[in-house]
Amino acid sequence: MADLASLRMETDRLILRPPNGDDFEEWAAFQADAATMTYIGGVKSRAESWRDLCSMVGAWHVRGYAMFSLILKDSGKWIGRIGPWYPDGWPGTEVGWGIAPEYAGKGYALEAAVASMNYAVDTLGWSDICHTIDPDNLASIRLAERLGSTNRGPTKLPDPYQDARVDDWGQSREQWQENRKQFKQESRP
Repeated sequence: MADLASLRMETDRLILRPPNGDDFEEWAAFQADAATMTYIGGVKSRAESWRDLCSMVGAWHVRGYAMFSLILKDSGKWIGRIGPWYPDGWPGTEVGWGIAPEYAGKGYALEAAVASMNYAVDTLGWSDICHTIDPDNLASIRLAERLGSTNRGPTKLPDPYQDARVDDWGQSREQWQENRKQFKQESRP
């Protein structure tokens, strides 16, 4: 397992690192925002956000990976979470994302998604990557398409999200190795 305290990837504008307790205030604000949470489980209370943050931190220790906290290099500001995710019962090995609304539309999600896809393939050795996306979540669909993923049809999430409508967007390791050539930036450990 990686040394989580020193695990860090950098892109041109971002730092991706495992989440920690210092992220909680911004994490809770993110999960309290109705627009942000529309397609990713709904608004969460502070107590629920604490448990979600601890689940993500715990997944790093149990699985050796989970989503990264997304930090702006120039300010140190936490702006979202992105990266590999595969909890029990999940329909596949996912690279998922969520960006705070004030940082949406600036290319941060794409920059971090490319780094996360590279990490999933190159470090974790995943042979397939999915993105579970609500069919009405046009911003996430556009990001999946930019990455070269295609809609592979409806899929089901485990409890407590069993009633969520989601499609399985994704691509194979080989497809990503070809698709990533269009992106200049590479993540740097």
